[in-house]
Amino acid sequence: MPIRNHLDCVVIGYNEMPFDRYETILRDCGENSEAYRDIKFSFVELEGRKLDYVGLLNHAWGLAHGQDQKKGGKREFESGDIPNLASVYLTWFLRKRGLEAKYINLFQLDKAKLAEYLADEPYCVAITTTFYVLNYSVSEIVEFIRSCNPRVKIVVGGPLIANHLRNYPEWRLKEMLLDMMADYYVADAQGEMTLWRVVECLRNKDKIGSVPNLIYFSDGEMIQTQVIPENNSLDDNYIAWNCFPDEDLGRTIQLRTARSCAFSCSFCNYPSRAGKLTLAQIGTIENELDSIRDLGGIENVVFIDDTFNVPLERFKEICRLMIRKNYRFNWFSYFRCSNSDEEAIDLMARSGCKGVFLGIESGSPAILKNMNKAATVEKYVKGIRWLRECGILTFGSFIVGFPGETAETIEETASFIRETAPTYYRAQMWYCEPGTPIEREREKYQITGQGFMWKHSTMESMEAMDHIEKMFLSLKESQWLPQWSFDFWIIPYLLGKGIPLARFGNFMEAANKMLTMEISAAPAAEKAVLQQKYKQEMVQALL
Repeated sequence: MPIRNHLDCVVIGYNEMPFDRYETILRDCGENSEAYRDIKFSFVELEGRKLDYVGLLNHAWGLAHGQDQKKGGKREFESGDIPNLASVYLTWFLRKRGLEAKYINLFQLDKAKLAEYLADEPYCVAITTTFYVLNYSVSEIVEFIRSCNPRVKIVVGGPLIANHLRNYPEWRLKEMLLDMMADYYVADAQGEMTLWRVVECLRNKDKIGSVPNLIYFSDGEMIQTQVIPENNSLDDNYIAWNCFPDEDLGRTIQLRTARSCAFSCSFCNYPSRAGKLTLAQIGTIENELDSIRDLGGIENVVFIDDTFNVPLERFKEICRLMIRKNYRFNWFSYFRCSNSDEEAIDLMARSGCKGVFLGIESGSPAILKNMNKAATVEKYVKGIRWLRECGILTFGSFIVGFPGETAETIEETASFIRETAPTYYRAQMWYCEPGTPIEREREKYQITGQGFMWKHSTMESMEAMDHIEKMFLSLKESQWLPQWSFDFWIIPYLLGKGIPLARFGNFMEAANKMLTMEISAAPAAEKAVLQQKYKQEMVQALL
């Protein structure tokens, strides 16, 4: 029998709280609270259950294919059920340096696999925090790990830790880290080299204090080791996807070609956390795409770069590469249509682009200026028109209530949506997040409060929610796409699961009719009749 290598590290991807639990937590804040009103745009009540759109999709699919989801059968669709890029990347980074590493994609679905890995006595478990704003998701993972293996060391890194470091004084930082109950915390914006050093240190029984960029506790004292900022090469560390032969990667894969963002929008802290924009070379991108092609069976590629088409000439070269190599992938990405031209969009269509996420944020020139968006409404209008003419699906994301916002500027945004008619759109309330550039202008805009509850000189949070509700009920030119568990990236995932864009569109139209009925509080008798009608339309869309 071959000798099996000792497992050195397990990397854990995303922990999405089950929707019913999340909905209950927000409902406890009050059904008229901003947070609960926000989540109401992501679920419907059907046959005595509160279903988010993934749950609704599974329910309709089960009816269409003779499967009763109420009896606990396996769900056909799961949010985030594509390889988590952060966990795959860290696993590959460790493997390239001689360690035995494995990853868990979705914590809630893969607990049995995680327990099996923990039984192998790995030296440590690494928890990524890419999508977290609260400790809860981490603490739940830590508690599960401790119940399975109290001996393994737990390392936490990523944006959640970076935000805590930036936003809290030392005493509060200590409280927040202790609350997570891990052993070590990575205090670097990148952190992959720090993780490798931690695993090596544990494996060789070296002193943990020799590892830079680390925070840990000893006898109740918080200790921070030497700070040595990492600058890991994108070209040296691209993922060779064909080196994961034992993993079921599905038909949709994410990848990145850059780190950080070329812009400094005043509502976003990503550039300050990630540092200067760093770009992978075209040859590196080719190598990674080749490795995806070599897997066989991959149908969709999602580029997660915040500004994939910046610089524009580099972006055109990437499109030409995909045309020349004839990869035959569908691809999706973030896209700044204000930083493009007709040639680029033509190349996109020819190279397989099927859809783009447009962070438009506002249709008001005044609010775009306040946001430091470096964009104009005129360029947005032109870019969306070009994308439509080339058959590329568009999703417009908008923020309502940003400092300076008024009823008039919101109407400008609504008019913009009516005029440009992106395929899908979502309007969400401005989230007053500590550490973003707009924080430095609290006095200028008379900003008070934070998170979902805020007020500034021209609007307050509850008023912003009223405007979002009005937009949702009145705008018919674009389909609403909810945020919870059903962001734009659900589309390539569902394509890979065999649901074409047209069928998805039909499902969304029926689901949104049902949601409109919920938001508008239709009379009970009318609601019962229409629910059955819209349910049948959803089922028909999935046949």
